[in-house]
Amino acid sequence: MTSEEPVQLAVIVGSVREVRFGPVVATWFVGRAKQRDDLTVDVIDLADTPIPSAGFADRIGVADAFVVVTPEYNHSFPGPLKHAIDSVRTQWKAKPVGFVSYGGLSGGLRAVEPLRVVFAELHAVTVRDTVSFHGGRRCFDEAGNPRDAHQVNLAATILLDQVTWWAHALRSARAVRPYAF
Repeated sequence: MTSEEPVQLAVIVGSVREVRFGPVVATWFVGRAKQRDDLTVDVIDLADTPIPSAGFADRIGVADAFVVVTPEYNHSFPGPLKHAIDSVRTQWKAKPVGFVSYGGLSGGLRAVEPLRVVFAELHAVTVRDTVSFHGGRRCFDEAGNPRDAHQVNLAATILLDQVTWWAHALRSARAVRPYAF
């Protein structure tokens, strides 16, 4: 694979609750990502994906980069998301991870911070900028579009630029010197 080939981005929907808002946020974000020629997108909705499974491991393994869409539950991220992350190990190594979060006053950022620690332990690189929706559902209209589209679209572009940059850099580095730690 060359550094010029599109980045294979896996967008992981981290909530599995029956009544959940994650698919609305993920659908908006995936729409933004699919507008780019430098990305191909695989949506992994944990509510529809058996964990652990060879299929999940394979999808994580072929991805060059990840964006996790997560709610904040009790000042952290959902347990099923942790279970999914822990069900594979080497597939995360030397790949970038970005975050789109949603929740109450913190916009899900209290879920993102512990996720950074988890991914660091797995030798993944988390990108600096995030997209967060403070107040969750109130940030979207009835059709699933962000009410403040300009701001969040700009934030999504910055996040995708960072994830894509890191994906190319790490893919090139792994090709020259495999990451064996």
